[in-house]
Amino acid sequence: MPRTVHAVCSHDCPDSCGVLITIDETGRATRLRGDPSHPVTRGFLCGKVAKYLDRVYSPDRLLYPMRRRAGVPKTSLPHGREAESFERISWDEALDTIAARLAAIARDHGPESILPYSYAGTIGVLGYGSMDRRFFHRLGASQLDRTICSETGGQALISVYGRKLGTDPEAFPNAKLIIAWAANIHGNNIHLWPFVEEARRNGAKLVVIDPYATRTARAADWHIPINPGTDSALALGLMHIIVRDRLFDQDYVARWTCGFDQLRERIAEYPPDYVSSLTGISVADIERLARDYATTTPAVIRLNYGVQRSDNGGAATRAIAMLPALTGAWKHYGGGLQLSTSGAFRWDKATIERPDLMEASPLGREARVVNMSVLGGALTELGSKRDDGPRVHALFVYNSNPAAIAPDQASVLRGLSRPDLFTVVHEQFFTDTADYADVVLPATTFFEHKDIQGAYGHYYVQLSEQAIEPLGEARPNVWLFSQLAQRMGFTEPCFRDTPDDLIAQALRSSHPDQQHPWFAGITPETLQAAGGSQRLRLEEDQDKQPFLPFAEGPFETPSGRIEFYSATLAAQGVDPLPAFRPAPESRHTAAHERYPLEFLPRKGDNYMNSTFPNLPGHRAMESAFNGVLEMHADDATSRGIADGDTVDVFNDRGSIALRAHVNGGVRLGVVAARLNWNKLSAGGHNVNLLTSQRLNDIGGGPVFYSVLVDVRKASASTPKAI
Repeated sequence: MPRTVHAVCSHDCPDSCGVLITIDETGRATRLRGDPSHPVTRGFLCGKVAKYLDRVYSPDRLLYPMRRRAGVPKTSLPHGREAESFERISWDEALDTIAARLAAIARDHGPESILPYSYAGTIGVLGYGSMDRRFFHRLGASQLDRTICSETGGQALISVYGRKLGTDPEAFPNAKLIIAWAANIHGNNIHLWPFVEEARRNGAKLVVIDPYATRTARAADWHIPINPGTDSALALGLMHIIVRDRLFDQDYVARWTCGFDQLRERIAEYPPDYVSSLTGISVADIERLARDYATTTPAVIRLNYGVQRSDNGGAATRAIAMLPALTGAWKHYGGGLQLSTSGAFRWDKATIERPDLMEASPLGREARVVNMSVLGGALTELGSKRDDGPRVHALFVYNSNPAAIAPDQASVLRGLSRPDLFTVVHEQFFTDTADYADVVLPATTFFEHKDIQGAYGHYYVQLSEQAIEPLGEARPNVWLFSQLAQRMGFTEPCFRDTPDDLIAQALRSSHPDQQHPWFAGITPETLQAAGGSQRLRLEEDQDKQPFLPFAEGPFETPSGRIEFYSATLAAQGVDPLPAFRPAPESRHTAAHERYPLEFLPRKGDNYMNSTFPNLPGHRAMESAFNGVLEMHADDATSRGIADGDTVDVFNDRGSIALRAHVNGGVRLGVVAARLNWNKLSAGGHNVNLLTSQRLNDIGGGPVFYSVLVDVRKASASTPKAI
């Protein structure tokens, strides 16, 4: 008889969908659908995950451990022919080889010469960070500062509110004004969209602030295109008008915030005409937006992480996050702001990750920290040009594809090409990064292992059951790092913990007296009994009233209040108040004279970062934008470029070949292209060849959206865009 298994989509998306997988009599998955009982998933899946069987059963899946053949150089390999450069080996041989090499490198160069590199290829608690963290902590390897996506925005939000919480998606239908600020809800947060549409049926207006005409912008009541990187100026300008016209909530500000007097002085520097000159938005529209926002109740902002990916991104996130505190929007169900809800999931990270194991490592102390956003520098410069400890001699990549997603791609690939760098990649496919590995290990999909998961777009804990046996010899992260630890001679009992042990530890369910109140009574058993999903116990803290995360304090900030002025940031040498500062690569600096176009290296609507581009069905869904540069008609005409021409997009870091698409997606002076795999791009490079390793103002995040380029019609020798 066919059976149905509850799992959770573990890809890097706020929705964390409950998934029902049908398994036939042979043990094969034959169908998947959204869990209709999940209050956010509501029985449907995004277009990407609806085709997930294509991924699980792809003929290109990595199914066995492999090692590089002798004499084969480290370089990008033709798609579909990668296995010719590798030979199959057993798991025992792979694990023994890796353990021996890591031990030798640690002995000869110090354990900090070993660098793990991972991110959110899975956001399941176990797969994202549990046994792997234990292993590298005990080894004494360098720690990775995981900044590539959300660190800046997260730290900025915490600096204002003390915790990453936000408006419940189930409250959005109550809103009367929804501002999607750099949030392509329809493209990458699709399960919020029905709540938005319900609000609109109830009379709400949807406003989108975005430099690009996204799917969401095209469906909005009002799209406000903004110059890239000027979001802080707009937010400060809105606050200027709100305070000028006394539209702010004086009681809420007095009771629950600090630093208002300093903020008032700062926003006086941002009158509408000045803000208009920076943002490209008319004074009339700025005035209208400020009035609409401040006088509509409830009003909610869906802010996404694109804002933070500029040099001034931390300040921009802080400024936008302050708006609902200024207007008191948090008091109203359906009002406030959502960037991330992840701070509600109080996992016991100290137990599942065991940072204390660094004391038992050969270092006997905390290891150095390497920022993942400067991987190119870490692999090519670290230790040879700066006194930052030993050079990186081993790289262990899992849950990520840095050859495609890391900035300043030329330096990353130069580092990965080093013959002396021992590289291990745990993956499901031969990605751009796997091409450079010495040993490739087959990884499971979320169908093939057990995990537990929260979300950063809702408030439900979910148990993800294993639906099928792993294909071939694919193995999950927990198993891999447990096995390696034992081969390295680590005797601590924690390295023999099972997934069930780790899940109980994450929830503290084996010690209910230590559970956070929001986890109270949530155990693996109650999750199974509830069909795999339970809401956090949020309402218990509010006497069963609707959850309003910041309606009243005290808050988890040093002052106990919402902080317009942050003494913590001031102590770090960061401006304690938000401000607009032009990025070195923007239309506001002299660099614009040489490279006059601002470049948006966007994510594909039908991919998940660099996940899915190799699958034919997903490539077909994204076909209109694969290898395409979107241009404004005037920018194209002035360069003699017609729609469909192959063009060179270039700056000092490199040049990529794309096909011009002259449309209404971008405004004058802005061009946009989408992330792809290198090996599936003309010339073997994607958009990250043009991005830099500069870091932004808070949290050390990358500045993917602060890039200047120019464009010219391609010569006959330019590789044709594909």
